[in-house]
Amino acid sequence: MQALESSPSLDTLSSGQRTALISLLVDDDPAIYQMVRSRLLACGPLAGQWLRPYTLSNDPRMRRRATEIVQHQARLLAHEQFIEFCLRGQGEDIDLEKAVGLLARTRFPEASVEAYSALCDAWAAELRDRLHHQHASTEQILGTVSRFLFEELGFGGDELYGSDPESCYLNRIIDRRTGNPIGLCALFLFITRRLRLPVAGIGLPGHFICRYQSSTKEIYIDCFRKGMFLNKGDCIKYLLQTNFGLAEGHLSPVSSRRILLRMCNNLVNTYGHLEQTEEAARVHRYIAALTR
Repeated sequence: MQALESSPSLDTLSSGQRTALISLLVDDDPAIYQMVRSRLLACGPLAGQWLRPYTLSNDPRMRRRATEIVQHQARLLAHEQFIEFCLRGQGEDIDLEKAVGLLARTRFPEASVEAYSALCDAWAAELRDRLHHQHASTEQILGTVSRFLFEELGFGGDELYGSDPESCYLNRIIDRRTGNPIGLCALFLFITRRLRLPVAGIGLPGHFICRYQSSTKEIYIDCFRKGMFLNKGDCIKYLLQTNFGLAEGHLSPVSSRRILLRMCNNLVNTYGHLEQTEEAARVHRYIAALTR
């Protein structure tokens, strides 16, 4: 171990020396493994480049350990990128779609923000084509969107989302076709904004819905309940039955920054419920950055 501690940095090692060092990742001595792992992590993305071929190794232990280090480094980079995004002076009107993509990468660094955005583009294009051939009312337009998302594509609410962190991340919501209320509403917003529909998020206490608002129409959409239509009276009834009351702002649109902040709070609560304290602490840093 002394030789490892006193050896030169990885960027000065020859290819053969790096290979020899990396081969120690499969050493049976846990102390040797931890020493090599620490050195590799300290080298940042450069070591990740060298380790990437080993993630396809025929040796299961090498494959597992190399993958863990590469993913750990990728998560650290994604964490730093999201913190930087949160700290920018963007006001309340942040790029929510980019934000939730960056948030997803802090947990799933392999997730492609561009790929999920392209998928939303494709879904919106399909809906645009359908709506182009219709002379429909507002209810019919929203019904077409809801049927496409919640019936054809199969999106729906995850009743156990409070104990399932994956229901909070957009990439997993899209992959699994299920999620928490605010995540499903975010997806609905991304699609309807591409269609230039006046839809906003409404942050009810204990729930989250969307609202279509024009000069003549006001329709609330519960994305967690398969896009069920509500009216203002239904929302007031919910507030009274759940003892939240009719406080000012309960039925007001929520800014993009506030939506992202609420997503992070949901994650903290979920990780706290699961006693995953390190993950909860990580997301607390995002909340602190968003509220500076």
